[in-house]
This record gives sequence, C-alpha cells and structure tokens, in this order.
Amino acid sequence: MSNVQLTIGGRGFTIACADGEEAHVTRLGEMIDAMVSEGGLRTQNEPRMLLYASLMLADQLHEAFRRLDAQPTLDPSAAQRLDQIAARLETLAAQMEHAAP
Repeated sequence: MSNVQLTIGGRGFTIACADGEEAHVTRLGEMIDAMVSEGGLRTQNEPRMLLYASLMLADQLHEAFRRLDAQPTLDPSAAQRLDQIAARLETLAAQMEHAAP
C-alpha cells in the first residue's frame, strides 16, 4: 500500500491506495479540487465541501449514463449478420492458409 497526499479545497488529505495507483489517485484528487474551486466551495466546512463535490460528480456521472443510454444500439439482426460475415472471413482465411504453397 502507498499513501498519496491530496489537496482539496485548500485542505490536505492522506489517502491510502494500491502500489502503482498513486498517479491515478492524484489525478482524481485534482479533479475533485477543480470541482471544489469552480463551484466556489472552498469556504464551506470540510464535510459540506466534500458533500457538494460528491453531488456534483454524481450529477456528471448521471448525465454521462443518460447520454450513453440515449445512444442507438446495433440492431440484433445486423449484429448477427456481422458475426456470420466474420465467421465466413475466418473460414476463407483458413482455407487460403492451407492452400498456400
């Protein structure tokens, strides 16, 4: 385990993380700090600051899932046809490998 020092809203936090995850955790902390700064939350007490930052992040995640759900999905019959084409191409490739001198 490693420890990472984060500064969020001008306050220091020591966070434990798995070895090799230090840079990732640091980037996450920087994202939260930016959110706290942009939201004008630095003057809030620590629990309220972190609560608002969490709500803002949850809102962003909710919006991302909403947009993802709105994306059109591949028609099942088209997906099945693509699978058939891929299988046929693999068969042809195997035949060509065996036929090559």
